[in-house]
Amino acid sequence: MTMETLSILIPVYNEAGTLDTVLRRVLEVPLPVRREVVAVDDGSTDGSWELLRRWQAEDPRVVAVQHRHNQGKGAAIRTAIAHMSGQVAVVQDADLEYDPAELPRLLQPILEGKADAVFGSRYAGATRQVHPYWHTLVNRFLTWVSNMLTDLSLTDMETCYKMIRADVLRQLRLSSCTFTLEPELTCRLAQWGARIWEVPISYHRRTWEEGKKIGPIDGLKALGAMVRYAWLDRRYTNHAGVWFHVHLEQQKRFRHQVAQGFLPYLGRSVLQLGAGTGAWVPHLLECERVLLVEPDDVLRHRLRVRWGNYRHVEIAAGLPAETAQDPAGQFDALLVTPDGITKTDWSALVAQALEHLAPHGHLILLAPDSPGQDAPGAASLRQLARRGQWQSVGQAVVKSPRKLRRAAGSNGQWSLAVYQVPQIAVSAKAA
Repeated sequence: MTMETLSILIPVYNEAGTLDTVLRRVLEVPLPVRREVVAVDDGSTDGSWELLRRWQAEDPRVVAVQHRHNQGKGAAIRTAIAHMSGQVAVVQDADLEYDPAELPRLLQPILEGKADAVFGSRYAGATRQVHPYWHTLVNRFLTWVSNMLTDLSLTDMETCYKMIRADVLRQLRLSSCTFTLEPELTCRLAQWGARIWEVPISYHRRTWEEGKKIGPIDGLKALGAMVRYAWLDRRYTNHAGVWFHVHLEQQKRFRHQVAQGFLPYLGRSVLQLGAGTGAWVPHLLECERVLLVEPDDVLRHRLRVRWGNYRHVEIAAGLPAETAQDPAGQFDALLVTPDGITKTDWSALVAQALEHLAPHGHLILLAPDSPGQDAPGAASLRQLARRGQWQSVGQAVVKSPRKLRRAAGSNGQWSLAVYQVPQIAVSAKAA
């Protein structure tokens, strides 16, 4: 991926003894990109906040934020996420247990476009510091339970070093205030479908006498958090488009039923406007050329991860510059799925897309009868057809599954309408 800045998120609670060393190391470690340090003081009483303010005054790469009262590591990380500006973020504890020299190794899979998140594993390396038996056993047990619930194969779920693409991290729905952020973040990444890699790291464990804050009760809290986020609270993102399209991908029978209504009209090339995460792409792959247009950056990234390796599939944020007079801009079918397109943009976008439809091509419109707020529905489709004076060649109504209705914030049925557009010029009437 293309990135300019790595955001290093540091939660701080009474770490005055090691804070200077940690900040110096994260600012000096050689990195192929710029860095910013977002340090959140979580109600420290030992002078940590004064140290952070001094660092912020001396180095513009340091951003210091304060919690007036102690809220927990999870709350500090969520505050840091809200203040970061980088394209990739990593959590760095302030207690010197994790070595900032490992950061370039964690960053590499993301820079190469292989991963959305990279976990630094304390147990995957060929050589490592020997840790207390019971501490290791509890960590491995929690990782095993997490793997069972998330269907991952991690070796170290509780690791602090989790480096994540910022565009993914910002879309995750996080609520933990304490150390339960580790299992919550892991679960949310799995539910998101993130590509997760692990790399071995070193780990220099400190004792409770030296200031270690996590204890046995936190292990029990982690178990409860895993059950909660895997089974009871499965809403892993507040991005309405992702939430809807993931549910749409799960409704294979519904999509197959709808697709039977438009497959005969696709032709050799198809342009889909509002492609989402690609739920309809499996039904388009028989075409020789497929152009997927999705303006939303988050949806487009998921679209590219899943379908970007197909040679005849193109993914773009907007419509091509060529028009139907140029073969490169001509398509036999235009499939419009208006999920995420507002009523304000609806007519204008379709009018522009129609300029890429070959003469006597087919316009395929698909939308729920009762859409969510500010989204175009079947009534908008019929109004658009009347204005364009298009010839109807196919109509169908399909009952929407209950889960899909709930995810979309709508109810009722979906309407599929297929029209043949005899002249490109009529698209101007739809604007």
